[in-house]
Amino acid sequence: VQLVESGGGLVQPGGSLRLSCAASGFTFSRYAMSWYRQAPGKERELVAHISSTGLSTNYADSMKSRFTISRDNAKNTVFLQMNSLKPEDTAVYYCNARHEYVGSLPVYWGQGTQVTVSS
Repeated sequence: VQLVESGGGLVQPGGSLRLSCAASGFTFSRYAMSWYRQAPGKERELVAHISSTGLSTNYADSMKSRFTISRDNAKNTVFLQMNSLKPEDTAVYYCNARHEYVGSLPVYWGQGTQVTVSS
């Protein structure tokens, strides 16, 4: 099983980034996918969640109007479009996979991608 994030980097305030998470080794279309982030000295927090079909999404309140989660089940990939980035969005962003229907199955995490918002 692998979750490989990409797309992070350094961006100026107000800028945009698109993160990708490529999944392999499990039946992607059966898994709900989420993005989490962890800033230095802070706990990991949920950013956005998307159901296995892509029909349902949820966001943390502070990101709801700026971030968009999507997925392509044909390509086993989940995305996070981040707009109007702020310095407080600086964090390591992690991809998470959880089976939509069987809660007892393992939960998978990627290794993370660094996002730094700074002028």
